[in-house]
Amino acid sequence: QLQASGGGLVQAGDSLRLSCVVSGPSSSNLAVGWFRQAPGKEREFVGVISWSGRSTYIEDSVKGRFAIDRDHAENTVYLQMNSLKPEDTAVYTCASTSARDFGIAKGTMSRGMLIENWGQGTQVTVSS
Repeated sequence: QLQASGGGLVQAGDSLRLSCVVSGPSSSNLAVGWFRQAPGKEREFVGVISWSGRSTYIEDSVKGRFAIDRDHAENTVYLQMNSLKPEDTAVYTCASTSARDFGIAKGTMSRGMLIENWGQGTQVTVSS
């Protein structure tokens, strides 16, 4: 199971750090991705981190501003968001993948495939 938290109302230029607690059997062996969905728009893939934490991928749309890391001791995956813009306003959700190879995980999660479990979302609102 996954539970996202840490969202809120911030101003443009601010930072937020979202958390995704991953629990259950083999939770530390799962690659975890982040997605977001803005009102009236389709869900968008943000990025993914490997089970080890050594590999990450961030979509070009947020590259340079967003980063993903994980803490195995806390069973938590983080999405660090810097220099937030109003267009970053969305519900952010984490998800695990059944793909064990990071390359496959990246390629499939970006297309919404091989998603094993979805977490509950957390709202991020960025005011101008």
